[in-house]
Amino acid sequence: MAAMLTWTAPVLLNVASFVFEDDSELNTVSSTIVSALPVYDFSAYRRPSPGVDPKTFSPNAPVEMKVNTITSTHTQLPLDYYSQPFCPPDGGPKAASENLGEFLTGSKIQSSPYHIYMLLENFCQVLCQKTLSKGEAKGLQEVIEQEYHNHWIIDNLPSAMIVNSDNLMYTEYAGGFPLGFVGPDKVHYLFNHVKLLIEYHQVVPDEEGYRIVGFYVEPISVKHHYVDGWEWDGILVEGRSRPLETCSNSNWLNSDQVEEFQTVKEGEQVLFTYDVIWSESETKWASSIGFLSPAKRGSMMMMIIVMYVLNGATAGYVSSRLYKSFRGRAWQRCTILTAVAFPGAAFVFFLFCNIVLSIYHSSAAVPFLQILSVMALWCCVSIPLVFLGAFFGYKKEMWEVRKKRGGRVEQKYIAKLILTRRFARLPTQYPCVTSTIPREIRPLPWYLQSWAVIAMGGVLPFGAAYVELFFILSSIWMEQFYYVFGVCFVVCLILGITCGELSILFCYFQLCAEDHRWHWRSFLICGSTAFYVFGYSTVWFNLLEPSKVRHSEDEAQ
Repeated sequence: MAAMLTWTAPVLLNVASFVFEDDSELNTVSSTIVSALPVYDFSAYRRPSPGVDPKTFSPNAPVEMKVNTITSTHTQLPLDYYSQPFCPPDGGPKAASENLGEFLTGSKIQSSPYHIYMLLENFCQVLCQKTLSKGEAKGLQEVIEQEYHNHWIIDNLPSAMIVNSDNLMYTEYAGGFPLGFVGPDKVHYLFNHVKLLIEYHQVVPDEEGYRIVGFYVEPISVKHHYVDGWEWDGILVEGRSRPLETCSNSNWLNSDQVEEFQTVKEGEQVLFTYDVIWSESETKWASSIGFLSPAKRGSMMMMIIVMYVLNGATAGYVSSRLYKSFRGRAWQRCTILTAVAFPGAAFVFFLFCNIVLSIYHSSAAVPFLQILSVMALWCCVSIPLVFLGAFFGYKKEMWEVRKKRGGRVEQKYIAKLILTRRFARLPTQYPCVTSTIPREIRPLPWYLQSWAVIAMGGVLPFGAAYVELFFILSSIWMEQFYYVFGVCFVVCLILGITCGELSILFCYFQLCAEDHRWHWRSFLICGSTAFYVFGYSTVWFNLLEPSKVRHSEDEAQ
C-alpha cells in the first residue's frame, strides 16, 4: 500500500491542485499526502522478486517448456495450440494461471510434452506419431497457408527462430516460428522436427548453478522412416526408442541432411521429433526494475483497465465543470452520457468482436465469467466514480478568467498563474456578452466549410507522426519489441503542439467569418487525424508479410 502511494503521489498532488481553489485547503491536503510517504531504503529494490528474477538450475534439473497460442498476422485470430494435431503431454495439457489481462489479449499458455533437462543434450527424440484425418489435414493446410506461427516459452523467455535457407542463416527474435510452408508445387509441408538451442550462463564460476539466457528454435520438415522399414502404430512404447534412418541419436539433424519433406494430407503419418542442444554464453542474465513484471503477461492490459476505471472520478469532475462553464442546464444527461456513452459503445463493440471470435473458435474469445468481471468493473466502480466526481464538480464555481485593471486580463498575471499551475482554478468570465438566441451565419467560402476544414486539419498532424507509426504498428501487429520511447515521446509532443496550433488557427478563421459554431469543429479539426491513421493502418495491414522460412525450388523438389 505504501509503495502504491509513493507511485501515485505526483498524480494525487496534481489532482489536489486542480480541485481545491483555496490555498489553505491545498496546503493542508498536500502536506497530508507528503507526510504519508514512507522513507525507503532503495536497496530493497535489489531483493529477489518472485516470477521476475531468474531461476537458477542445477545440472540435470528439469526445465519446463510452455506453449502459447498460435497466431497469424493475416487473420489476427489466435488459436489454441492443441487445436491442431500436435503431441499433447502425458495426462493432457495443463493451463498456466491466467489473469483478466491475459484473457483479453488472447494468451493461453499451456504445458508441453517436451522433456528438457539442464545441460543434458538429446538428439532425435521421438514425441509421438499422428495419423492425419481429413479434417485435421484440411485444418493444418489452412493454418499453414495463413502463415500461423508457434510461440514457445522457456523460463519466461520467448523463442527466437533460426532461419536456415538458401545458403543463408540468420535469427529472428520476434513473431515465433511458422508451423510449415507451402512449396512451389503448392504442396503443404509441416515442420515436424525442431532443434532447440538453449543458451546458459554459469552464475558463479566453479559452482553448479546455471541460468538460461537464450532460447532458439530451428524448425525442420522431414519425412521420418524407421530403420529396416519398421512401422509404428503410435501406441507401443518401443516406437519411442527405436532408431530412425532420417536422424541420428548421436548428433543433431541439419536441414541440409533432409531428403524428403513431411507433407500434409489425409492419411499421412506424421512423426514428431526434437533435438536439445545446450550452448554456454558469456551473456549474463540482465533485469531492470519497472512497474510491470515481464513474467506476468497481460499485466499491461490490466493496468490500462484499472487506470481507466479509477479515472472515472476525474472524467465526471472535468465534464461537470466544463458543462457548467458553458451554462448547461441538463446536468443529469451530461453525467449519464459521461458514464455510459463511450464505455457503452466500446463494450458493445467488444461483445460483437467476442462473438465473432467464438464463432471462429479462437483462443482470444473471452469466457463469460471474465466478461462479467469487465461489466462489474464498469458498473460497480467506474460509473459510481463518475457520479461522485460530477457531484463535486457541480458544487464548484464555473471556470472563468479573472479580470484586472479595467476589465483587461493582465498578461503577467496570467503567465504567473500558468507557471504555478493554478490557472484552471480561476472563476470564468467570457470576453464578450453572449445571447441565448443564435445569430444568423452568413454563407462561408468552400475552404471554411466544415467538411473542408476537418479534412485539411488532420493532414499536418498525421504527417508529423506517420513515420513513427510504422514502428508502433510493427510492435502491435507483428509482435515485435518497441523500445524507442524517447523518440515516441518527442513525436507525441510535436503532435500535441501541432494539433493545438491548428485548432487555434482554424477557430480564428471561423470566428473572423462570424461563425460561432466552433465547439465541435475545434475538436474534429484535429480529431480527423484518427481517420488518416486508420487509413494508414488498413493499408499497412494489407501489406503485412510475416517472417517465414523460404525454401528454394530445388529444395522443395
